[in-house]
Amino acid sequence: MPLVSMRQLLDEAAKGGYGVGAFNVNDMEQIQAIMMAAKETKSPVIVQASRGARQFAEDLYLFRLIQAAAELNPDIPIAMHQDHGNSFETCKSAITLGYTSVMMDGSLKEDGKTPSSFEENVEVTRKVVDYAHERGVTVEGEIGVLGGVEDGHGAGGSGLDHITDPDQAVEFAERTGVDALAIAIGTSHGAYKFTKKPDGSVLKMDVLIAIHKRLPNTHLVMHGSSSVPKDLQDIINQFGGKLKETWGVPVEEIQLGIRNGVRKINVDTDNRLAITGAIRKVFAETPEKFDPRDS
Repeated sequence: MPLVSMRQLLDEAAKGGYGVGAFNVNDMEQIQAIMMAAKETKSPVIVQASRGARQFAEDLYLFRLIQAAAELNPDIPIAMHQDHGNSFETCKSAITLGYTSVMMDGSLKEDGKTPSSFEENVEVTRKVVDYAHERGVTVEGEIGVLGGVEDGHGAGGSGLDHITDPDQAVEFAERTGVDALAIAIGTSHGAYKFTKKPDGSVLKMDVLIAIHKRLPNTHLVMHGSSSVPKDLQDIINQFGGKLKETWGVPVEEIQLGIRNGVRKINVDTDNRLAITGAIRKVFAETPEKFDPRDS
């Protein structure tokens, strides 16, 4: 099956009342692991690359790997997504390469660090939407600003600094015509999201529910949605790591989001934790090994 548009996956998810995992990748092993899981669960999947990943792996290498995943798994619908595009040119370059979906993160200026104005966000996102839709490509936008920094992208600070205003979310969706809308509800990039199991004081699911009621036909996106499982943290620390205690987004909160219009769930940190823990364990338990193909 060729790569499909993300809009197609999200429309089907809305009909079925489920969410689609969107997993960040940097290399072949990550793509292989994601596709193994998708095949095992018979799930559609969004494979996404940040600007940092595209630079790290080099564009053509990464694109061909994802193309190969589609060819090797013809029964699994796969969308290829540019995560957190910082400018029209970034999104255009992804579309030119063959991505079937792009995110124009106009919530920040082109430096990927400074919060932009509402009007700036609308203007650049609308420009990307016009260009992408002419070419059959899906567009995700963002209103509000996530906390933390990942791959050099993010305003830093707490996830509570720039929570999405439901009124602005409605206006933004109407004026830009985005296919999917990422909202800020207290989540952050990276592993260190919360210092305790999150409750309504730090994870604003009430805001998400309010936005869904106002925009029932808009596909919502939860960024920073890794659950940061304790067992993965423990494996890393057991074998020489020094992760500080941290909490991610509980699965039950993600499920609540899905029941209220969330169709795309972004995950990166959980995969990084799993990979790091597995590598540390092998190095510690079998120090004589030197072939990275050994499991």
